[in-house]
Amino acid sequence: MTSPWYVPIMEKAAAIVTDEGGITCHAAIISREMSKPCIIGTKFATKVLKNGDLVEVDATKGIIKRIK
Repeated sequence: MTSPWYVPIMEKAAAIVTDEGGITCHAAIISREMSKPCIIGTKFATKVLKNGDLVEVDATKGIIKRIK
């Protein structure tokens, strides 16, 4: 989940991925305002993805791929 404290970081990100949330959560609203792709409610993405990982996000299909 995100909070207003994350907005400066979200501005730098190319996409937003969260473990929790729905279509009206903070991350979803901010991503729409910033016109950035967002995948919410993954349940475990932050456990799999680590800082510095390069990922490809396809928000249309709801797919996140770690690029090696």
